[in-house]
Amino acid sequence: MTAAGTPIAVVTGASSGIGAATARQLAAAGYRVVLTARRKDRIEALAAEIVDAGHQATPYALDVTDRDAVQTFATAFRTIAVLVNNAGGALGADPVSSGNPDDWRQMYEVNVIGTLNVTQALLPALTESGDGTVVVLSSTAGHATYEGGAGYVAAKNGARVLAETLRLEIVGTPVRVIEIAPGMVKTDEFATTRFRGDTEKASKVYAGVAEPLTADDVADTITWACTRPSHVNIDLLVVRPRAQASNTKVHREL
Repeated sequence: MTAAGTPIAVVTGASSGIGAATARQLAAAGYRVVLTARRKDRIEALAAEIVDAGHQATPYALDVTDRDAVQTFATAFRTIAVLVNNAGGALGADPVSSGNPDDWRQMYEVNVIGTLNVTQALLPALTESGDGTVVVLSSTAGHATYEGGAGYVAAKNGARVLAETLRLEIVGTPVRVIEIAPGMVKTDEFATTRFRGDTEKASKVYAGVAEPLTADDVADTITWACTRPSHVNIDLLVVRPRAQASNTKVHREL
């Protein structure tokens, strides 16, 4: 699935937002990117765009919560240089007293179990490369809670702990584990998905914030971390817009 000597980077959740931006930037950095997501049409279009730009890309429709499908996907690779666990997302903003267990379950399945499935399946190929990198895209939600966010916070805490524990367990192997924790990022889908298509509610998340982070900002951070010298491990990188001091302290010009 790759030209000789070209390192492979697998990006999950690559159909939009941070995942798509990361795929573009890793491809430009010299990786052959393997784009995975459930929306086959989106990743096929993105792969075509990347190839047209003179880089290398392969789309592969995949649901990271389908363990059997992930295992089948992994058999295509002998070595992988980079795995970016980006697939995730938030659902709802209800308080604990009325939170929907189905939403909590789905967030945990994608953000934690999905990351577990793909990391477990590809870890042998990452190790075989002799210089592998696992990226877990968590969130500042995994480091500090906020009202109405308990389900998402719990899921991102799970992703954070997965990254921290894996780093301890595989120290001494040729694989590094990087956690990138973005704060407020304005993408086309994140807030809209969280509020189930309610664009008015979604727009209020960013109201008055002059410059929230963009998908490209986070992708740039991921690509920078992945392209550091092999002996350099960026254990944790928290990135926020200047206007956001914490999960609950945001400067808004209203």
